[in-house]
Amino acid sequence: MKSLRIVIADDEGLHLMSLRAQLETLGHRVVGEASDGQATLKLLHDLRPDLAILDIKMPEPDGIQVAKQVMHEQPLPIILLSAFSEGSLAERAADAHVAAYLMKPVSAEELMPAIALAASRFNEFQNLNKEVTDLREALESRKVVERAKGILMRRLNLTEEEAFHRIQRRSQNENKKMSEIANAVITADGML
Repeated sequence: MKSLRIVIADDEGLHLMSLRAQLETLGHRVVGEASDGQATLKLLHDLRPDLAILDIKMPEPDGIQVAKQVMHEQPLPIILLSAFSEGSLAERAADAHVAAYLMKPVSAEELMPAIALAASRFNEFQNLNKEVTDLREALESRKVVERAKGILMRRLNLTEEEAFHRIQRRSQNENKKMSEIANAVITADGML
């Protein structure tokens, strides 16, 4: 596994030191440390690390709230650490879309697979999100093109195939997406 740039956060200095040493032993680089939620958010925003390892119980906002905000604004793989095995914490962590949840004290042997899994799952999640976005855009484009074809068929008495080829040729000639040409047809129709 390649070396990752990691931000760690824990309100106990001893845990931070231990975690840093374990990560460095595993070949990773700790690029930032924080002891509260606000400082963690700032570090994550400024440094844009490859991964974050956060303690759940730290001063406001707690690790789960930080994870939730980060996943909404600038997603990255996050591993949460906790000394508590409360079911409600695990549920909140799942809602925040964290990649892993480990119980303290953590060993390097536990960190290594958790980091690999977190990075892998995060990449899969990002790829799936991109596919969904691409499919959604393709569907919207298709709807617009279909609507424009209908307008051309009605106004110019064209077949469906002829209308499609007109939009396609115009798209190629103007070096624009078919959806852009289709939107222009729809706009023009609305003005007539």
